[in-house]
Amino acid sequence: MGGKTNQRSLPELELTIRMPEGPDRVDVAGAGEQNLKIIREALGVSLSARNGSLRIRGDSHAVGQAAHVLERLTEASRKHQPMTRSQVLDTIATAESHRRQTDGAGGGPPRSGDGLEVYLQGRKVRPATEGQRHYLNAILSHDLTFCCGPAGTGKTYLAVAAAVQMLKHGTVRRLVLVRPAVEAGEKLGYLPGNMQEKVNPYLRPLLDALHDMMEFDQIQRFMAADLIEIVPLAFMRGRTLNDSVVILDEAQNTTRMQMLMFLTRLGHGSKMIVTGDTSQIDLEDPHESGLIDAARRLRNDPDIGFIALDRADIVRHHLVQRIVQAYGGEEGSAKGEQ
Repeated sequence: MGGKTNQRSLPELELTIRMPEGPDRVDVAGAGEQNLKIIREALGVSLSARNGSLRIRGDSHAVGQAAHVLERLTEASRKHQPMTRSQVLDTIATAESHRRQTDGAGGGPPRSGDGLEVYLQGRKVRPATEGQRHYLNAILSHDLTFCCGPAGTGKTYLAVAAAVQMLKHGTVRRLVLVRPAVEAGEKLGYLPGNMQEKVNPYLRPLLDALHDMMEFDQIQRFMAADLIEIVPLAFMRGRTLNDSVVILDEAQNTTRMQMLMFLTRLGHGSKMIVTGDTSQIDLEDPHESGLIDAARRLRNDPDIGFIALDRADIVRHHLVQRIVQAYGGEEGSAKGEQ
């Protein structure tokens, strides 16, 4: 999913536009500046508002697209028909499609699917399948996204990559990675060490994903500065997380009450991404899975994204897809490492 980028670098451009005042400004920027947040994430531009002006900085194409979207938002506000989130995303997609045709690039995935910028120099993480592109677009357009799928479909990896890009661009201030500490069919007994040493084995897959996107010493610095936090689910009780990306991995191993506790941690300016594989439930009673329960309760909410990846989205070693297919008849009882 990752690789070196050989795309031609575009010249940097900075543009300042006037923002309307009063209610019209809210229509353009969105409640809590949600529209600006969507534009920033989708186009990779820097946006800063000050003294009635908005400064846009980034590569020339992206700045032009951002200005076009803001112009459409202003026009809609003048007509007293402020855009919905879906309309903002459609306007961004239309601007991107027009730009590609103008450049002779034709169609293709939206910019959010072209590659996620991480901290390792020259590296981008790209979706490898259509399902993964839909997944990234769901993360972009929703504050809460659920993704279910079998092992190897990139559920956790792409969620971490999207979160790292948001952290790098300043869209959010913190990255919080969460996992339930449930044993995968093995009784490990009482592990030695302090609390951090006891829970580290459960959180290791999240660290592995981070190591593909950041240098080890940078991860250590970010963790020391509380910019990145990797915690077991039990440590989330009583918290409210603002301006953060919060990822819950292995969510099939949460109980209903744990899932409720986690989801109600969502704060202002934050995104939550919940990933899991319902064929790998390690709870004593699989019917108690909080992931299955949440999907049943929330699936029809238009403001929550639900993505189902399948065997066609497996991007690990080619044998993994065949292994998952071979065990497909036993999905209800499958246990193992995701």
